[in-house]
Amino acid sequence: MKSRVFAARTWKEIMRDPLSYIFCLGFPLVMLVIMSIIDKSIPAEAGMQVFRIRNLAPGIVYFGLTFVMLFTSIQVSKDRTTALLLRLYASPMKPVEYIFGYTIPMVALAVVQMVICFTVSFGIGLCVGDTLKITELLLSMVALLPSVFLFVGFGILFGTLVNEKAAPGLCSILISAAGMIGGIWMDIDGLGGAIKNVARLLPFYHGVSLARLPFRKTADGIVEHLLWTVVCGVLVYGLAVTVFRSKMKKDIR
Repeated sequence: MKSRVFAARTWKEIMRDPLSYIFCLGFPLVMLVIMSIIDKSIPAEAGMQVFRIRNLAPGIVYFGLTFVMLFTSIQVSKDRTTALLLRLYASPMKPVEYIFGYTIPMVALAVVQMVICFTVSFGIGLCVGDTLKITELLLSMVALLPSVFLFVGFGILFGTLVNEKAAPGLCSILISAAGMIGGIWMDIDGLGGAIKNVARLLPFYHGVSLARLPFRKTADGIVEHLLWTVVCGVLVYGLAVTVFRSKMKKDIR
């Protein structure tokens, strides 16, 4: 009950901020439409596959999750800056209830974002003659869930460690890394070499690849991608919980 009340308050704070609509919903949809138009302009002889809707859609949705991380970090750091959390520490709420109070609305925001982006992708697929199946969309959403907790974990971690002004800067580094090394805008497998070796050490490439597997009708690499994504998500989220609890105990003292 305490977590639900705090989660409802956090959700209202997010919805009051117009930037959440711009970055979490508007920006991914604009990118989806623009990249689809670019794809139609590329000659078939070029053999470029990255911007095909069945490759682009899961990549854009994954990219959108990075903005969920951004708003999580801003919300947590803002609560710390305004001393709201310090006042709430006097309540009987436990650290895990605060964590759930931030996690629940952010996961809900990510799910809404995925549904809207995939719905628009389905419509684009009908327009360009590359129809996406409902089962493919649903499986991709399930495959993206570990990445949701990964980015929410990063958001809570950054929001706990730094202030409201520094948190967006840290998040922008991961947003850029996810976009470039994650393979959203370029074919990492096609490039190979050192870039692919570096990409395989980070969870972003595996998260994007895992989300694209349902559209490729293949299970190649699913174990590697799933393990990397889940393990990194658990580690980052667990670290965020540990740091938040430690910070809470220090603030109480």
